[in-house]
Amino acid sequence: AWYVPCLASLETLQELCRKENLRCKSIGITNRSLKSYEVEYLCDYKVDEGTEYYLVKWKGWPESSNTWEPLKNLKCPVLLQNFLSDQNEYLSRVKEGKALKVKNHVKALKPAVADYIVKKAKQRIALRRWKEELNRKKNHKAMILVENTVDLEGPPLDFYYINEYKPAPGINVINGITTGCECSDCPAEKCCPKEAGFLLAYNKRKKLKIQPGLPIYECNSYCRCGPDCPNRIVQKGTPYSLCIFRTNNGRGWGVKTLQKIKTNSFVMEYVGEVITSEEAERRGQLYDNQGNTYLFDLDYDSDEFTVDAARYGNVSHFVNHSCDPNLQVFNVFIDNLDLRLPRIALFSTRTIKAGEELTFDYQMKGSIDLTSDSADGLSPSRKRIRTVCKCGAVCCRGYLN
Repeated sequence: AWYVPCLASLETLQELCRKENLRCKSIGITNRSLKSYEVEYLCDYKVDEGTEYYLVKWKGWPESSNTWEPLKNLKCPVLLQNFLSDQNEYLSRVKEGKALKVKNHVKALKPAVADYIVKKAKQRIALRRWKEELNRKKNHKAMILVENTVDLEGPPLDFYYINEYKPAPGINVINGITTGCECSDCPAEKCCPKEAGFLLAYNKRKKLKIQPGLPIYECNSYCRCGPDCPNRIVQKGTPYSLCIFRTNNGRGWGVKTLQKIKTNSFVMEYVGEVITSEEAERRGQLYDNQGNTYLFDLDYDSDEFTVDAARYGNVSHFVNHSCDPNLQVFNVFIDNLDLRLPRIALFSTRTIKAGEELTFDYQMKGSIDLTSDSADGLSPSRKRIRTVCKCGAVCCRGYLN
């Protein structure tokens, strides 16, 4: 039987076809294309009789088709630069951080160096494909970038990007709302927040003006107001370009902003699978053994449901904890007014500089004082095994839980 991996890239499908001597016009494998060659990455280096050669991995061809090509034939300056940078990076790490340049008289690379260069090239390709996938699936205009200058870790293998809650069977996250405000210029006296008995959450500059613990009621799909309504913020998605990056202190992936974020600005939603609290307890037992969890209780009004962002989520899946965070959680209601199922939005607690990592407190305390009631309403699921905190904040509590 002949099979291919699910969701394989175009290049992988082409490699499999060429390896099995198959033709497939839909993915560009025809008799004519069998003679087309493009450098995908460089694998190795040697000098033979005074001539420099690079081992070339050809795009869309299996590794068994790799060939040694003289430097003068290669027209890929970026790939050559990547090769040399990866080579120097490996040697620098071997020398405990001391920069080391490759000497001109080297005739061939050691197998360990070549192996690292190939792994780094494959990682670079995998991260680029992942970045493209994330940007295809997102529903907002801002870009998502991916960066790893720390290790050889590639994209997570069991993570699927979603833009909104993914309800488990039997859970309805849309409660069939059929009415909205009649405002022609929100906010008006009978706008959505006031109908719910609360204040409008945003000021004229579309910045948050309510205290933590209070809910946000935005205009919904049945409201008379248009998309430019000042009471439509969270539903538009993150307005900032963000970068998922590999941290250098053992915290795995993190998220940093590529743009300046002003105080009290909406940054992103926390989404995932919506499951029952009973199911959350069962999964929590498994996650404890891994030393991390993405369970977040929806306990604004009750504790019936939990959001699990372990496998399904958005950029917020990668946001790390800090005991001194720059993001704060708020409960949001838009097309679902069920108090058991609020949407979770993260807002900035202060001005955040471009390039700064985004964090929130997994216990929902820290830089903003909460009353005990509001803290109970926002806290994530309690973990059973204490996890050491690596946030590095001056006020670090020592543990995430």
